[in-house]
Order: sequence, then structure tokens, then C-alpha cells
Amino acid sequence: MELLFSYGTLRSKQVQMQIFNKVLVGTQDQILGFKLKSLQIEEEFGMADYVVAVPSENLEDIIHGAVFEVSNSELLKVDQFESNSYKRVHVTLKSGRVAWVYTENK
Repeated sequence: MELLFSYGTLRSKQVQMQIFNKVLVGTQDQILGFKLKSLQIEEEFGMADYVVAVPSENLEDIIHGAVFEVSNSELLKVDQFESNSYKRVHVTLKSGRVAWVYTENK
């Protein structure tokens, strides 16, 4: 199993049902040295506002979120769900665990 840190849409039970066909059980955690940035993504019916994690120059910046255990095949489903504006990278969480998180794809 892999750990996936979510700070946004992936915490939604509705989105989890859409991607995984189940609701995930997560635990609260944080990533340090990152901040949230506004992001507009073109969708089927126009532009939509989202946020994306970006590295911060201030190591005290924190993003709060949830950590979920997912399988490799479930991670691939999330890769397909996320737009090309995001990329998946490993981060060390405040708890010390290492998890995947979607950050800005530059």
C-alpha cells in the first residue's frame, strides 16, 4: 500500500466514490515548507478554481490535509483523474511518514 496526502478535492467522499468506488478512511497530517496557490483549470463547462501545493521559501508554511492508504492501481486512477496541471511527488509529512502528494506541474 502507498500513502496519499490530500489537501483538496480528493478528501471529498463524492470524488472518492467516483475514483475508487468507495470512501477512504484517512488520518490528519500536514506537509511543511509548502503553500497553496490558486489554479484555474479548464473543464467541460468552463474554467474552474482549484488550489495546488507549491514549495515555499518559508519552511514554516504548512498545508493541512488527510493521508489515505491506497493501492498502486488506485494511485494510477488518481493520476488519470488529476489534470496535467498537477504532478505526483513524494513528500515527508509532519508525522515523519512519506506520502505521495500532487503539486504544481511546471
